[in-house]
Amino acid sequence: MDQDLKDSIMGALEQVVDPELGIDIVNLGLVYDVDLNDEGVCEVEMTLTSMGCPLAGTIVDQVKAATQDLPEVKETEVNIVWNPPWSKDKMSRYAKIALGIR
Repeated sequence: MDQDLKDSIMGALEQVVDPELGIDIVNLGLVYDVDLNDEGVCEVEMTLTSMGCPLAGTIVDQVKAATQDLPEVKETEVNIVWNPPWSKDKMSRYAKIALGIR
């Protein structure tokens, strides 16, 4: 997958906002990897801020909806992983400023 397509997918995922924090999942550092195979299946490897996140299903649905608008993507599979564990160090500078974290 070329970098432009990867950037397009990541851009689409910036539309998915964590309902608890009000920041998108890309800037929060929750998206670890994206890939698109030859059949148009987009795989999103991501984590959540906490293992017991009650909104996991909602976020997964939003990820699938966000990538549907891209012509190259026929289907999206979301893999929730817990390794490596998420920490605030993965957040972008923007997210840290928005949440008041230094």
